[in-house]
Amino acid sequence: MKTECDIIIVGGGLNGPALALAVAGIGLSVTVVDAAPAQARGEHAFDGRAYALAAASKNLLSAIGLWPQLADKAQPMMGVKASDGHPGEGASPLFLHFDAHELDTPPVGWMLEDRFLSRALCDAMLAHDNITLISDTRVIAQDIEASHVSVTLSDDRRLTARMLIGADGRASGVGARAAIKREGWGYGQTALVAAIAHELPHDGIAHQFFMPTGPLAILPLTGNRSSIVWSETDNNAHTIAALDDGDFLGILRPRFGDFLGQIELAGPRFSYPLSLTLATSYVKPRLALVGDAAHGVHPIAGQGLNLGLRDVGALAEVIADALRRGEDIGALNVLERYQGWRRFDATSLALGMDTVNTLFSNTNPLLRLGRDLGMGLVNKIGPMRRGLMRQAAGLSGPLPRLMSGKPL
Repeated sequence: MKTECDIIIVGGGLNGPALALAVAGIGLSVTVVDAAPAQARGEHAFDGRAYALAAASKNLLSAIGLWPQLADKAQPMMGVKASDGHPGEGASPLFLHFDAHELDTPPVGWMLEDRFLSRALCDAMLAHDNITLISDTRVIAQDIEASHVSVTLSDDRRLTARMLIGADGRASGVGARAAIKREGWGYGQTALVAAIAHELPHDGIAHQFFMPTGPLAILPLTGNRSSIVWSETDNNAHTIAALDDGDFLGILRPRFGDFLGQIELAGPRFSYPLSLTLATSYVKPRLALVGDAAHGVHPIAGQGLNLGLRDVGALAEVIADALRRGEDIGALNVLERYQGWRRFDATSLALGMDTVNTLFSNTNPLLRLGRDLGMGLVNKIGPMRRGLMRQAAGLSGPLPRLMSGKPL
C-alpha cells in the first residue's frame, strides 16, 4: 500500500523530535504529531525546567547536528557530590564525590535548559525536508495492518506509514491502543522543581542531598543559578507547593544550606507526583515505544532523558541497519532487536534508582549507617568510582553509534 511517509512519530517533546532528526538523516520521511501547540515548544522566557545531559547524550545531539547551537547555552558538570542530609541541618559530611577530571573526556555531563533544547529540536525539524510537523493535534485511533499502520487525527485526517513510534509519555496513547500493559507503583513522593539564583559560584558541581523524606538535587545552570529537584512526601509537598515564594524559600533554605551564599527564586515553581511505570513490551508489529512511553523513572539520578535518548540511538541504528539490508523496517523481528538492546538496560536502571530511593528516603539509623559506609567504600576505591562515573556519563555498555558521536 502507498503510504504518506515512512514513519509516524507521536509526541513532539524531546525524544520524538530527536528520533525524527536521526532517521530523517538517513533519507526516511517522517511525520511528527504533537498534541502541544507549536508555540508551546521553546518559549523564550526561562521557566525553570532543565535537564542533566550525560556525555553520551551530548554525543547524540552532536551527531544529529544540534550541539553547535546549544554548546554555549549548556553548563558543564565538573563533578557530583552526594551527602546525607537532615531538614534544618543541610548536608552532613560527603560520602561520594565524582570528579569529572578522572574521566578520559571531562565533563561528566551538561545542564541544559528546556527552552533551548526544545527550540533547537523544533527549528531543526521545521528546516528538514524529510520531516513534517503537525502541531496542536492528537492521534485518536490507530490501526496496524500487515504492510502498514494508519492513524486518525483529531482533525479527522488519516495518515499511513510503514511504522508508528510512540514518544508520547508515561500515559502513552500509542501503547494503550496497542494493548501494551504497564507495571509500576507510586513513591508517595512529589517533586518540587524550581530554578534558584545564588550568591556564590557553583563551579559546575552538582549536589545530591539524601533527606529522610526524599532527595534534594541541586544542579548547576549557567551563571550563578542552579536547578533544584526536591522530592518530598506527597503531604509535605502539597503543603510546601501552596506557600508563597517567601515561605517556600524559608522551608528550602535550611535544607539547601549556605554553601552557595544567599539564595532566591529565579523562575516559576512546578510540582509533579513521582512514580515508576514500565511498559511490559516496547514493540509490536510496526510499532515501537521510546522514552517515558517505554519507561518512566524516578528523577533521583537525572537519567530520564538520557534513557530516552539511548532508546533513540538504539532504535535509529536498528532501523538504519535494517534499511541497508533491505529489510522491512516495521517487521516485528527487526523491532525486537531494539527491544532486546534496550529493555534490560532501562529496566535495570529504573529498578536500581527505585532501590536507591528506598534505601535513602527513610530515617532508619541502621540503613543510613550501612549505606553511608557502602557509598564511602565505593568513593575510596578508584576503579569502582570511575566505573560508576562512566555509567553516569552514559559511556558504559554497548553504545549506539549516535551515542558515540558517530553517524548512522
